[in-house]
Parts: sequence; C-alpha cells; structure tokens
Amino acid sequence: MKKTKKMMTGVVASLFTFSMTACSSSDSRPKEPDTDECKDWDWDEETQTYYCDDSSSHRSGYFYYGGRWFSNKSALQQSSSYKSYKNSSKFKSGIGSGTKGSFGG
Repeated sequence: MKKTKKMMTGVVASLFTFSMTACSSSDSRPKEPDTDECKDWDWDEETQTYYCDDSSSHRSGYFYYGGRWFSNKSALQQSSSYKSYKNSSKFKSGIGSGTKGSFGG
C-alpha cells in the first residue's frame, strides 16, 4: 500500500507540474494591443488573436489583428493578412493550436 501511495503522489505531482507549465505557455502570445479604443482584452484560442472585452468601448466584441479592427470572427477570418498568419508556424505551434496530442487531446 505504501508503494502505491508513493507512486500516486508522484503521478499527481508530475501532472501538477505539467499543468502549471502548460498554463505558462501564454508567454508565447503576442502582447495585447496598445490602443485607446479598448482597455480590456481577452485571448481567443480559436483564432489565436485578441478581442476587445471592454463593455464601455464602442469596439467591444471586435477582434484586433495586424493593426486593424474586425467586427466579428468571420470578418477576421476573411482577411488576407489573417489567412497568412493562420497558415504560418506561429499559429500552428503551442498549446491551443488545435493540434491533438496524446495527452488529453
């Protein structure tokens, strides 16, 4: 019983370490946009871009990419600059990239 308990403690510690490392992957995100039109940004995992979550802004709900505002996700995805980004290695790498792995994917 003691061996099982030690093994489970090790497994739990390893999973905790892995999950904390995975959470710190946000460091690879680009910096939040610096604009006076929005003060609160959220990261959209699907598009790998920021959108304005500032309810007091007239840009609330807009996506921001490449110095341009997009009124919704569809408008962003139609942009030629976004399409280039989506096909780049920056978009395809990292956690949240859509690539399914063997652990929890």
